[in-house]
Amino acid sequence: MQISVRDQPSFDDDAHYGVMMRFEVLTWGAATAALVASGVVNSTDLRPSAKVPPRPWSWSGGYIGGHVAGGYGRTSFSDPYGRSIYGDVVDTPAFLAGGQIGYNWQRDRWVFGVELEASRAVSDGTNTCLAFSSVAVIATCNAGPSVVATATGRVGYAFGPHGHTLAYVKGGAAWQNNRGAIANHNEFRDRNFAGFPRHTTQFDDGRFGGTVGVGIEQQLTPAWSVKFEYDYMGFAGPRVATPPTVQRPPLAIIPASTSSLSSDYHVGKVGLNYHFGVDPRAEWADAPLHPATATAEAKPVLSTGDWSLEGGSRVWLSRGAFQWDYTIPPRFPGDESVPSSRLTYQGLDGVSGELFGRLDSPFGIFLKGNIGLGRFNKGKMNDEDSSILNRAYSNTLSGQANGRFVYYTADAGYDFLRGSTYKLGAFIGWTSYGQKSDSIGCVRIASSSPARACAGQRQIIGSQDTNWNAPRIGLSAEALVLERWRVSADVAYLPWTDFTGRDNHLLRPATTFYDQRGDGGGGLQVEGVLSYFLTKNVSIGVGGRYWSMWTRKDSDVTYNANLENTRVQGPALAKYRMERWGTFIQASYKFD
Repeated sequence: MQISVRDQPSFDDDAHYGVMMRFEVLTWGAATAALVASGVVNSTDLRPSAKVPPRPWSWSGGYIGGHVAGGYGRTSFSDPYGRSIYGDVVDTPAFLAGGQIGYNWQRDRWVFGVELEASRAVSDGTNTCLAFSSVAVIATCNAGPSVVATATGRVGYAFGPHGHTLAYVKGGAAWQNNRGAIANHNEFRDRNFAGFPRHTTQFDDGRFGGTVGVGIEQQLTPAWSVKFEYDYMGFAGPRVATPPTVQRPPLAIIPASTSSLSSDYHVGKVGLNYHFGVDPRAEWADAPLHPATATAEAKPVLSTGDWSLEGGSRVWLSRGAFQWDYTIPPRFPGDESVPSSRLTYQGLDGVSGELFGRLDSPFGIFLKGNIGLGRFNKGKMNDEDSSILNRAYSNTLSGQANGRFVYYTADAGYDFLRGSTYKLGAFIGWTSYGQKSDSIGCVRIASSSPARACAGQRQIIGSQDTNWNAPRIGLSAEALVLERWRVSADVAYLPWTDFTGRDNHLLRPATTFYDQRGDGGGGLQVEGVLSYFLTKNVSIGVGGRYWSMWTRKDSDVTYNANLENTRVQGPALAKYRMERWGTFIQASYKFD
């Protein structure tokens, strides 16, 4: 295009032209900025902007909730008469259920809090105590907590991109109400010893102590969180009067004295908290993507809202114990719980393999269970007898061999809270445990006669069969933390037990065995697992487990003997108790 001389602009035209050019440049610049801001311009020609990290969720505020827990405890009795030959420590397994209330303050990722907890406890434990001499009649001690309360401070750190995982430690004051009794084994049915009746001293005291713990709390929704916690509690107990007892020979009364108590507990706990000021139906706006819609590598999930099955295997390294108290009524009218004989099997270290699985439905209903088989060739058995009419106190020690045990649990439940990264539900089910072992050798460790061997060191002198069955009700919880780590726990209460067994004595001149039968009582089963997902479906983990069951104190036992072709039977009363606890490793695969 050409411009003639007359078409060329004058000075005034040049000013107008410059204004127009500047306006055109500004117009194109503004349009370009608007296109960039609106995303129309292709960003491949632009430097990408920095990604702003998500704002962490805050734990600050108050909460209230409930919990179930269970674990192992011990109550120790001091012996005022001297060093004990055996006993003075009572195992007290305990199931706890209660509530908690607390408040948190959060600064950056650090969380500080205070918490009050109170729990009702179901516990059972008896053992020999005050066995200070083989010529003095011993006593039986029983103890167990009925109420436990704590007041603690918590310090934790919130992990994850949104701060939904809180790892914390806690510590503070604890209080318990511990109930029990000390009852001597004196007999008074014979007129020659009518002046030395059985005495019992009881205690029912509240005591302060201390507690420390560690846990992980996972925020499931803005309103609900679940916590997995381990607590240790220790208490110095009261001084309790000991009953008078008798020694023979020489025949003499040993006067009453006092025994000081101390107790401690190791407890695993699952709790659910509601956080104030939040709609209980609210969900996260930043919920993790479902694997089917995720554009990156699929992440593990606990619930897809469809059918899923997870199965695997475990190796359980465990230690077991079994105790039965034997009483011939009416030896101690009014209290048949004081035995004349007690057999205690302990240190039964074994290894077992098991299969486990869980089936989840779209409706929140689930089925789960396990089955295992194990063996042990370690342990010992103490056979105690106490009677002023026969011998004041005797205790023989035997080893254990050829031990084997088998067990299973089967549950059905419903998840009342569930999402892609968590499950929390209640269940009912059944558990069964069977055990058999042989007693090897025999050495007297307490007797009115000098200590000596009572059988060959490798000779089988007897055997014990035990079979336990019980319904169970409980709480099951699982939560994903930090995307690939899963924390899960089961806490089950056994409201009733059914026990059958047989004790065989092989050294007696005639065939002798005891048919054992018990029911009532109770028990608990607790386990926790920390596992890591290697892939979306494959996980490995490590966990711990504690089981205990017991019968009522007036269960049955029948003495059977074949004497010169004449069958002799005699009914009596008994109490039975078992424990097994330990750690396991596992591997599993999840089918979605």
